[in-house]
Amino acid sequence: MDNSSCIGADAIIAKKQRYLIPCVYHFYRNPPQIVRGEGIYLWDSKGKTFMDLYSGVSVHALGHCHPELTEEICRQVQTLQHTTTIYLTEPIVNLAEALANVLPGEIDKSFFCASGSEANEGAALLATLYTGRNEFLAFQNGLHGRTKLTMSLTGMSFWRTDPNPVGGIVHVPAPHCRQCPWGRTYGQCSYECVSAVETAIKTSTSGKPAGMFVEPIQGNGGIIVPPMDYYPKLKTVLDHYGTLLIADEVQTGLGRTGKMYALENWEVTPDIITGGKALGGGGPIGYFSTTAEIAAAYTRPGASTFGGNPVTAQAGLTFLKILQRDGLVDQACEKGKYLKNKLATVGEKYQIIKEIRGLGLMIGVEIQGNSHCSAGEITDNILEQMKDKGYLLGKTGPGRNVLTFMPPFIIESRDMDEAVKVLDEVLETI
Repeated sequence: MDNSSCIGADAIIAKKQRYLIPCVYHFYRNPPQIVRGEGIYLWDSKGKTFMDLYSGVSVHALGHCHPELTEEICRQVQTLQHTTTIYLTEPIVNLAEALANVLPGEIDKSFFCASGSEANEGAALLATLYTGRNEFLAFQNGLHGRTKLTMSLTGMSFWRTDPNPVGGIVHVPAPHCRQCPWGRTYGQCSYECVSAVETAIKTSTSGKPAGMFVEPIQGNGGIIVPPMDYYPKLKTVLDHYGTLLIADEVQTGLGRTGKMYALENWEVTPDIITGGKALGGGGPIGYFSTTAEIAAAYTRPGASTFGGNPVTAQAGLTFLKILQRDGLVDQACEKGKYLKNKLATVGEKYQIIKEIRGLGLMIGVEIQGNSHCSAGEITDNILEQMKDKGYLLGKTGPGRNVLTFMPPFIIESRDMDEAVKVLDEVLETI
């Protein structure tokens, strides 16, 4: 690719400062201008190659510009790009059917939109319509979107930038066995984290919340994985109060954790699932899905201008086809175990690594501070050095101190070996 026409990182930053709202931020002290992607790699305007270990925040499960997926998207763009859902087109119903075949339990009806935020808004609306109630619970340190309501459902100060959140939302502690708010240890507790939900329902709501939003594994909260008994116990409590369990699987869904949907790791089926990200193969997509009984409460006309448009619907169909045909969900499980073990070997060498956690190809490496630097400063230092060496990671957690690995499912063991070796070299310099 000829990069001579690229304006360069400095010019992009200047235009961002001039024309974009200041909330649009970026990683790195010296950020590259990304101009091309293929497979697990990205290239910048200077021709430097980067291994993408973050997948556009869990979007590119098949890697960048997957040839088969790209071909289908281009074919659809050249045939029919957009009309509206008030006209009949085939890709949207075919995608709904294909999605129903992989959704858990009796969940088989979907509404398509253009983002995860919109999907969570829709799920909240659906829960309100079905239950006739309007209060919600959500986890502290959860992230559910950038709209007014989903920002209010979000339990992280970093992302909850609206100083006046919507009322009727109660945040409860997320289960985190290594850093238990009650000072307990797993196997020697009474699941105070579940009891806290019931206490919140009884003391901080009307006693009849419409639903509880959960990320099965908290993404931006720092890759927090609840113990295996947690969600079955939580579902029992919510069912007792007629409160719907709403699983925000925007990041975790469609194979990321080694199961088609993350809650399947706990053998629990939610009442409503929201998703998006990977399904669009890089295109903007979101959806919320539920059972026929719950869906029947939503009958008044509803639409999302770009929801289920032919291009993203065809992308979703092709994504699901490749995901299942190539056995990529099982691969995410096995590759995730491999990567986690490799990281654990490195983690034993360095005191700044506090914990390594995650499921499938959704892994967090929590960094702790030392006498010289805070955990956040060390994390930024690691990210900067990894970028300079050609490896792109994420950072999550309330303290922005969890190195986050969410690579494409097509990554190979040799790629992971290479990335972990470089991480080891970087950590040795800290």
